[in-house]
Amino acid sequence: MRNLKRQLFAGPYMIWIVGFILLPVVMILYYAFTTSSGSFTISNVLTITHPIFFRALLFSLKLALVCTLICLVLAYPLAMILNNMKNGSQGFIVFIFILPMWMNFMLRILAWKMLLSNNGIINTILGFFGLPDLHIINTPAAVVLCMVYDFLPFMVLPIYNALARINRDVIEAAKDLGAGNITIFFKIIVPLSMSGVISGIIMVFVPALTSFAVSDLLGGGKVLLIGNIIEQAFTQDYNWNLGAGLSFVLMIFVLVSMTLVNSRDTEGGANVW
Repeated sequence: MRNLKRQLFAGPYMIWIVGFILLPVVMILYYAFTTSSGSFTISNVLTITHPIFFRALLFSLKLALVCTLICLVLAYPLAMILNNMKNGSQGFIVFIFILPMWMNFMLRILAWKMLLSNNGIINTILGFFGLPDLHIINTPAAVVLCMVYDFLPFMVLPIYNALARINRDVIEAAKDLGAGNITIFFKIIVPLSMSGVISGIIMVFVPALTSFAVSDLLGGGKVLLIGNIIEQAFTQDYNWNLGAGLSFVLMIFVLVSMTLVNSRDTEGGANVW
C-alpha cells in the first residue's frame, strides 16, 4: 500500500519527465536522422563538418572555454572568502550573488548592451572624466563579458558548497603535522573541493557552449556561434532536420560532460595525500 502511494506521488513527476524531457529528445533524434520526406540519413549530423558550421563550433568552444576559465579564476577565491566569513555574512553575500538570477535573462543582456554601447553609460562616464571611449560592443569580448556575468554564480555556488563540506579537523591535523598553507591548499583543499570545481565547470561550460541570445544582442551579428546557427535553422529557415542534426552534436558534448562529472563524483573526493 505504501509503495502504491509513493508511485502515485511520483506520477506527476514521471509525466513531466516523459512530456518535457524524453519526448523532445526523441523528436530531436528523429529529425536529426531523417530528411524532410522522412527517410533515414546522417547528412544532417555530418553537416557540422561544413567549414562555416565547423568554424562556428570551434569558435563556440573557444569562447565557452575562455568563459569557463575566467569564471573559475574568479569563483575559487570568492568561494574561499565566502567560506572563511562568519555565518551571518555568508548568507548575505550568497544572496547578493543569487539576486541577479531573479531577473529575466534577456533583461540582463539588454542591460549590458546599454552599458557597453558606444553611446552607453560606461562611455558617458569615461567621457565625463576625459578618458578614451571603450569600444567592445559587437565583439567577442562583449559576449564573453556578459556570459561571465551570467554564469559566474553557477561556478561560485558549487565550489562554495564543496569547500563548506571540508572538515576543519583535517586542516587542523595537517597544521599539527607541520604542513604549511601552500601544502594544505594543494594537498587538502583543492582535492576535496574538486567535485565542486568540476560541477561548476560543467554548469558554466554547457550553457556557454549552447548560448545564442548573448551573441545575438551583444555580437551584433558579427559573432556567429553554433547556437546562433541552430536557432536560425529552426526559427528562420524552418529546417528542423538541420537544426536537430546540429543540436545532436551539441548533445554529445553535454553527455560527455555529464559522464566526466559522474565519474568524478564516484571517486567521492578521494585521497587527500
